[in-house]
This record gives sequence, structure tokens and C-alpha cells, in this order.
Amino acid sequence: MRVLAIDTTGPACSLALADFGEGEIVLGRIVEPMQRGHAEALMPLMDKLFSEAGASSHSVERIAVTVGPGSFTGLRVGVSAARALALALGVPAVGVSVFEAIREHLGPRDAPLAVAIDARRDEIYLQVFPAAAQAEDPMVMAVQGAAGVIPPGCRVIGSAATLLGHDPGPEVLPLDPVAIARAGRRLEPARFPPRPLYLRKPDAKPQTHTRVARA
Repeated sequence: MRVLAIDTTGPACSLALADFGEGEIVLGRIVEPMQRGHAEALMPLMDKLFSEAGASSHSVERIAVTVGPGSFTGLRVGVSAARALALALGVPAVGVSVFEAIREHLGPRDAPLAVAIDARRDEIYLQVFPAAAQAEDPMVMAVQGAAGVIPPGCRVIGSAATLLGHDPGPEVLPLDPVAIARAGRRLEPARFPPRPLYLRKPDAKPQTHTRVARA
């Protein structure tokens, strides 16, 4: 399966093209750092990706796009592009959360993992991945309330790890677009559609413990 990965949720405009069969072959990878301008950069970078990979967009069999949490404007750029391209090519698109992308980047684990991202306003975005159970719902919550949610002995990684008294571990932002492609190959499009993942509104008052809502 050939997967095109798109990420515009954070401090880079990133793309990858990878083949998955008996193994994994990365045909191309671009990570272009930027704080804004994702909308203008995305399509030229995509053209560059296909050109350098010696591939056509018509060879894509699935599109994986990050759906958040992240920049409200940025994530809509990627989601809109993924939806439009999927429709034009007649292929499925799958939404990959930032949490899933980070977990995929770290590789298989036999211990619980919590991905914690700094949401500012003394809040964090958090998702807990138990070792042998279904992942808990992602949430936004106050930093001081996280101790009651993260299981004892759970590894915590992400930009908010230090806020929770943990070693942040390896840098995970910008996201690795190859990890996004890998997650997109694994996730079912019917269960994980390319819809923005909103954990709070841009002008919302701080919340103490709020479950995710999808738009």
C-alpha cells in the first residue's frame, strides 16, 4: 500500500510518501519548518515530494493526515487538502491524531505510555495508551489534575512532560511524517476519518478536564 502523509498542525509543513508491503520503503520525506504559511507551502512541497520520489499522485492508495490537536488554521489546511485529494484520486483518507503519530514514532511498546502536549493556559493535551488495552480518549485538562489520570509507572513523553515532572525524552515535534504514514496504514479510515480534532475552542475559558470533541 502506498501512503501519502500530510502534517500542517505544528511548526512545520511535512509530507512523506511510503510503500508498505512485506516491509517499509520510504520514497520521499519533506519537513519544512514554518510557523505560518502552510496553505501556500503545501501544494508546492507536495509537487516537490512526488518529483523527487519519481512518483505520480495517481499511485497513492491512501492518504494520512494529522487532525490535531494543533494550530486551528494549520490543521484545517491539511485536512481540506487530504479530503480534496482523496476525492480526486478515489482513495480513502484517514485522520491521525498527533498523539497517535508520536506513539507510532516511538515504535512498539510493552509498557503504558502517556503523550502530553503543552496547551498553554496551565493546561495540557493528554492521551494515555495502556500497554495491553484500548487507548483512552484524548483530553484537555489542567496540569495539576494530570497526576490522577496518568497510571503509576507510565512513561510520559511530549512537550508537557517536564510540566508533569517527567524527563521529556526524545524531541517529537515537528512530527515525523513517516510515522504518520505508518499510523495511517494501520488505522481504519471508517473509524478514523479526516476530521479536525478539537479539544477546546480558540477563545474558550480554561477547563479542568474535558473529553475530546470532533467537528
